[in-house]
Amino acid sequence: MHVQDRMSKEVVVIDKDQNIQDALKLMKKHKISRLIVVNTNQNHQKELVGIVTEKDIAFHMGSSKYGNLAPSHFHISTVMTSTPVTIPSNKSLGTAAQMMLENRIGGLPVVDDGEIVGMITKSDFMATCQGRPFTEIKVEECMATKIVTVAPQDRLVHARRIIIDDDIGRVIVTEDNKIQGILTAKDIALSMMSFRKVVPDKYMSSRIRNLLVEDVMTQNVKTIRKDATIAEASHMMLENGFSGLLVVDDEMEGLITKTKVLQLIAELEEVR
Repeated sequence: MHVQDRMSKEVVVIDKDQNIQDALKLMKKHKISRLIVVNTNQNHQKELVGIVTEKDIAFHMGSSKYGNLAPSHFHISTVMTSTPVTIPSNKSLGTAAQMMLENRIGGLPVVDDGEIVGMITKSDFMATCQGRPFTEIKVEECMATKIVTVAPQDRLVHARRIIIDDDIGRVIVTEDNKIQGILTAKDIALSMMSFRKVVPDKYMSSRIRNLLVEDVMTQNVKTIRKDATIAEASHMMLENGFSGLLVVDDEMEGLITKTKVLQLIAELEEVR
């Protein structure tokens, strides 16, 4: 199977001169976590110049360097990753999976002869996990056992720093060894965007530093058991728009994420 068989052909793009408020609106509308960034040249053609993700936005919006800037002043060109890794549509899915893992990214613009023809992300791979062998492989066989936690009363900037430093997409919120919620890079980006809309610029930096995890986290965390199958986990992630699920039996056991499933897919493709 090739990239062209699984990629999304309806590509959502944003101009490098638009702002991050526009980016988050597009992500929310299309239920995606990254956008291809383009620049319109003199011939009115859209050239690929970067890619922007929810994590990029969370990183910049919480930094002291940009602490007092209004959302309208955050141009996409400021937060995007320039010259992103791309892939041709005729490459195999195994090659695409390996490229994502090696570059620690969640999506690849698909480019043929200089033209953007699609986008393939971890979510596109999840749809391939509904038959064998994924109906036979258990979550516990490939879940991550390291769980990074924060407390509800921790400051949001602290949780943001952990997400960036550990290069993860989420932290689990616990208190007295009980699960209270989950906090993702998306939650941080959206909350800081909302916050900047209502707080005057001169107070923004100090107010952001005082935001707490419990102000932003998602409660009532959906979980999955370790004896569930990868097919079930993939379906649950796709259905709910999640990038990861907390694995819980009598206690927290680990995390199953799209990245872990992608690693499994790459290993199985290699075996073939």
